[in-house]
Amino acid sequence: MTTRSQTAGRPMQEHQPVLLRSATVVDTRDGTRHRETDVLVRGATIAEVRPGIDGDGVQGVRVVDARGLYVVPGYNDMHGHPVGQSPRHQTRDLELMLAYGITGFRQMSGSIKLLRDRAAGALDLPESGPALLAAPGPLLITPLNAATEEQAVATVREQYDAGADFIKVAMVTPDVFFAAQAEALRLGLPIVGHLPPGIDVLRASRLGMKSIEHLGPGVGLFACCSPHGAHVEQGAGGGPKVKVPPFKLPFMEQIMGRVVKKLVLNPINRTNPEDVERLRRATDSFDDDLARKLAERFIEDGTWQVPTLIRVKTQQLCDDPEFAEDPALRYMDTGTLKSWKKATAKFTEFSAETRATFRTMYDQQLRLTGIFDDAGVPMLAGSDCSGAAWVVPGRSLHREFDELASAGVSALRVLQMATLRAAEFLGSTATMGTVEPGKNADLVLLEADPVESVQNLHRVAGVVRAGRHYPAADLTALKERAAAQA
Repeated sequence: MTTRSQTAGRPMQEHQPVLLRSATVVDTRDGTRHRETDVLVRGATIAEVRPGIDGDGVQGVRVVDARGLYVVPGYNDMHGHPVGQSPRHQTRDLELMLAYGITGFRQMSGSIKLLRDRAAGALDLPESGPALLAAPGPLLITPLNAATEEQAVATVREQYDAGADFIKVAMVTPDVFFAAQAEALRLGLPIVGHLPPGIDVLRASRLGMKSIEHLGPGVGLFACCSPHGAHVEQGAGGGPKVKVPPFKLPFMEQIMGRVVKKLVLNPINRTNPEDVERLRRATDSFDDDLARKLAERFIEDGTWQVPTLIRVKTQQLCDDPEFAEDPALRYMDTGTLKSWKKATAKFTEFSAETRATFRTMYDQQLRLTGIFDDAGVPMLAGSDCSGAAWVVPGRSLHREFDELASAGVSALRVLQMATLRAAEFLGSTATMGTVEPGKNADLVLLEADPVESVQNLHRVAGVVRAGRHYPAADLTALKERAAAQA
């Protein structure tokens, strides 16, 4: 997926050269560690990576003693929604992401205005935040902008003309989905997102769906992993059949924004008894061999997976005390926390039996992720931060690392999902994904070996973003700023 434009907004300030002295550089391709290696950064680019770089010959160089530290590419949250909030919350979330070592993100919801502002270099994104790597226009949603096949095609064309990097499908009927997919691929735009209820998953994959988010969500993938697939999906409609005016309503994007903001807190709260029964049928009939066959299809078709397990977990185990007791909640404002608690209260209205079904479903999603990883399905790390209940930006990607480890994904694979695989997905391996000369100077310094344990991915000792070095004290200051504003 080569993005059409990666202009994030205002030009980054060029900082003094930085020399990371005597670090251990980790090759994300195979986990090889190159010890006692220096990394010289000039501007926003890695200039040299080798032992024995003479810092005295570089004017104004800032030497950082990196002995005992491990250098990896900056992390990328490949499913987030930080852009488009109020300016204060947008800045807070982006700075928190950087404080946790995230130097790039894929924005998963957008607007025509966002695309136009980006093209004009007018996005007001903080310098002390990650790079915007790719963005779509508005989500395709029935009935707002994709009520009919014709309307969906027109929406795809509008987003293409505005410079969208991809089309994101959310809630549409199967007919609308395939019409939008055909038009997007005709224009050369990747199509990604959710699997609508009743969709033919194998057809969507075969026809070129670039990435599936949240393992569906719902029963879509699980119907493919059951010998009773049709029975599992029985009764799953394609979404509401709603009549809309044959013209575009004024303030459509604002209307969509309000609808989506309310829905994303915890979509599972809208689950009805029929949906729960489908989930129960799916979990009861899950078949590992069928899951492996599905994995083979995704590999053959080049269909990526972005599990966002932490997002799935906060939905399906919303009342788990671990979320409400997270120390990182101190970074979030009172209004946000109030909405998260309200969503949790709504979740607790489900019966104990229904909540047990949700918990079983999550266990199966961990199992499915492990099967995909074992088979070699290409996957990305994403957390669905900014908007989802109990998902604290920055912190959320680290929680995703832990959930991936719980699914059986190795530390190296998790590191790759956040670095090298992100570069491959974006078609940007020439500029990101590894620590090599000529690549972007977006780096994370870790206190312990990230190949040995996923826990070591949390031990961020410093970040280099676009050539500027942020030591641990600066990263702590970004977190404390968020806490003080909250």
